[in-house]
Amino acid sequence: MGQKTVRFSDLSGQLIMENDAPTRIVIHEHPELADGPVEIEALTDEARAIEKAAMRVAVVDLYFPGDEEPRRVAMAAEAFDKLAIDKPMGELLITARPARRAPRAAAAPAGRGDRINYATIEHAGQPHKGKITDAERQLVRDHLDEINERLAAQGLRTISLTDPDHVERYGLDQLASEQAPAGELAGQA
Repeated sequence: MGQKTVRFSDLSGQLIMENDAPTRIVIHEHPELADGPVEIEALTDEARAIEKAAMRVAVVDLYFPGDEEPRRVAMAAEAFDKLAIDKPMGELLITARPARRAPRAAAAPAGRGDRINYATIEHAGQPHKGKITDAERQLVRDHLDEINERLAAQGLRTISLTDPDHVERYGLDQLASEQAPAGELAGQA
C-alpha cells in the first residue's frame, strides 16, 4: 500500500498539482497576526496576483513621548513622501542618520530566570520560536484538551491534530491517528 500526499493552496483551497511547485508566502505583519511571522503556501498565480496588487509602502515606528513601546504604522509611500515639505523624501532619507536601537524597557537584559518555561501546564503549547522540549511535548500529549481551552481563552491559536506541523512539533502522531476518520490522516490521501 502506498501513500500519496496532496497539497492545497492555503489561500483558495485549490489543489496544487504534482507538477506545480507551490509558492511559499511568509506573512510578517497583519492585524490578525498574533505571534511573529507565519508561513502559508499558494499557487504561483495566486502569489503573482499578490505581487501585482502590492502597493509601495513606508513602514515607520513612532516613538511618542511617554510611551514605552513604539507604534508601528504602514502607509502608502506616496502619501509619506508628501509629508516632506522642506526637501524631497529621497534626499531626506539619504541624509538622515542611521536609526539607533530602541531602548529596552528593562535596564538589565533578561536573564534565564526571566524566560517563560514552556514545560509547565501554564505555558505549554503557546506559540514560541524556541525548541520544543520533551517535557513540553509530553504535557501537550497528556493535557491537549486542557491546553487548547487555555490557548483559546487567551486568544491564541490552538493545537490541531489535523495540522501536520502541530502533529510533528508536539509528537502527536498517535493521538492524530486515533482521532482521524478512516483514510484521512493529516493531509494524506
